[in-house]
Amino acid sequence: MDAGQGLSTSEVQSIREALAAGRKPRVVFTAAAGQIAGQVGQVIELTDPEVSDEFVVVRFGRDELPFSPADLAVAPKGVTRRVVEPEPEPEAPAVAAPEFVLDTPRVPAQRLEEPKVEQTEKPPARRAVKAVKPKGPAGLTVTLAYADGEWTVAAQQGSKALAKPYVVKPAEALKMVALVDVPGVQEAVEQILGTERAEAEQQADKLRAELAEIEARLAELREAR
Repeated sequence: MDAGQGLSTSEVQSIREALAAGRKPRVVFTAAAGQIAGQVGQVIELTDPEVSDEFVVVRFGRDELPFSPADLAVAPKGVTRRVVEPEPEPEAPAVAAPEFVLDTPRVPAQRLEEPKVEQTEKPPARRAVKAVKPKGPAGLTVTLAYADGEWTVAAQQGSKALAKPYVVKPAEALKMVALVDVPGVQEAVEQILGTERAEAEQQADKLRAELAEIEARLAELREAR
């Protein structure tokens, strides 16, 4: 068959039936195909001719491209082997050899090591967060004081005075000191109270004597009536 002629309608139908049967018919490119004229390929699919005139998909070498029936002709059986066998030989060494050379020294192994460096740098970025302790209330101070013969109690929280010094009885002061189990404190308080008691007794005796003198004088004045 003349390679200059394109595929006829019946040949296209025969190719469609062959594809349906699982075969891939061989075709030869005509002069209308340009520089690849005379080369042999395999038809792998027929698309919709209403969508595009180039509906015959041909695989040749490593390419799969659509062509029109005018670009193709049915390849004779005898010519197919002679045309197909020399074609892969110039393509295979020219393209395959550099690929094997480039595949072996490629850098993927080195690039796989780069994330390891990033992983070692990430942990230092973690910073320990110190727990912040909530601030507690200000300290409370209760003061029991003795001055000028009087016992006073005052209370203060931080810099704020909760209770100004007020006078308490000596007995109450002694009860407060009894709650504080500190050697020497209660003895000091008892000593102060003992001194006050002695002074009060002396003053009471003096007042009794003065009162007796006043009562005697009053009795004399009553008798003088």
